[in-house]
Amino acid sequence: MKKVLLILAFPAVIFTTSCSSDDNDPPIVAIDPTCTDGVQNGDETGVDCGGSCTPCTAAIDNPASYTFERDGESTISFDGQTTRLKMGDELLSAFKVETNTAEKIQAMYAHLEGVMDFEDADLNASDKNIRSKTAASADYFSANATDQALIRADFDGWISAQVTEVFPNWGVVATAGTAGQLADGSSTRYVSAKGLEYNQLFNKGLIGALTVDQALNNYLSPAVLDAGENRADNDENVVAEGKPYTNMEHKWDEAYGYVFGLNADSADPNADLGADSFLNKYVGRVEGDADFAGIADDIFQAFKLGRAAIVAKAYDVRDEQAELIKEKISEIIGIRAVYYLQQAKVPLAGETPAYGTAFHDLSEGYGFIYSLQFTRKPNSSDAYFTKAEVDAFLTDLMDDGANGLWDVTPETLDGIATAIAERFDFTLAQAAE
Repeated sequence: MKKVLLILAFPAVIFTTSCSSDDNDPPIVAIDPTCTDGVQNGDETGVDCGGSCTPCTAAIDNPASYTFERDGESTISFDGQTTRLKMGDELLSAFKVETNTAEKIQAMYAHLEGVMDFEDADLNASDKNIRSKTAASADYFSANATDQALIRADFDGWISAQVTEVFPNWGVVATAGTAGQLADGSSTRYVSAKGLEYNQLFNKGLIGALTVDQALNNYLSPAVLDAGENRADNDENVVAEGKPYTNMEHKWDEAYGYVFGLNADSADPNADLGADSFLNKYVGRVEGDADFAGIADDIFQAFKLGRAAIVAKAYDVRDEQAELIKEKISEIIGIRAVYYLQQAKVPLAGETPAYGTAFHDLSEGYGFIYSLQFTRKPNSSDAYFTKAEVDAFLTDLMDDGANGLWDVTPETLDGIATAIAERFDFTLAQAAE
């Protein structure tokens, strides 16, 4: 069975055709532009398949915006993702209130339905939480409870360290070996004795462990999209009980929600990138770099076409778009890891180093390096970097001397950044700007 994807120069319609042949050459296809119903016979397509052609079976109606309906009702739903992103924003704010206890911040992270953990009453009423979705993808962690436990322990530990190490020294000027505050222009950074901002580790680490892992390794995984009767139900337009969408449509939308769940207009999210403190913010940051301009639309268009392909039952197209999303989002994590490592060299280089600025950059870089273990190589079951490789990078970052970031050298920063860039299709110079 051979399959050829044909993209017509006509508004938002993509046709696929399947043919059998006795030779190894690809079928020759001449699409009849007058056919718009997605069902063409062999004569209309002009396919040379040795007389054994089957009709085209899918016409993909790719809309201009992320808008999909069934019987006049929207089939798009990602409320759970929006809820967790809102929880995340409030949780990050809690790292900056020195009177908070570890128990309070931990309760926000592992929220229980009905508990008054948040200022937003809707979040308090929710049965969702962030911790249960940290390092919880089907592809990476369903059979890897060991790494899942270690990763969740890291996030728990950063909460505890903020309270026990940083909060007691909130009004103290930080020095090598002493936690406290450092000026960063008009901002104040609060760091550990080794120069780490735990709120940045937590934030940027969650970009990988929550949003990237759930989107790429869970909801865009065929193991989730095609679970149970999902494909058969989608083929027959069997919707989930009491819902307007099929399970497969919903799973794809949940991946979309982790990227675009807080945008003002989810149908046109690139109009206000930076709508949350997680992945969306850094899609916007990378988009703003001339070397990577267009990446935000690449991600959006792939999500949109993949969703349209699900409606059309064109699963090969769906999977192709999922692989493109995995590549582009993983690239964003790599770019930002390199960017922050390189940016930090500037404030460290002066006669009087600007440690507040440098440590802020390096803490963000630490979190993005941490997130590399949740990336996904396209057409592969592997991350761009293993957990062991990530752990080694982080050890290297902190062990140029007894005081961690206070002692880090430009050579160490360049070495880690170069090793990261080499795995991706961008240069060190491109990412550093």
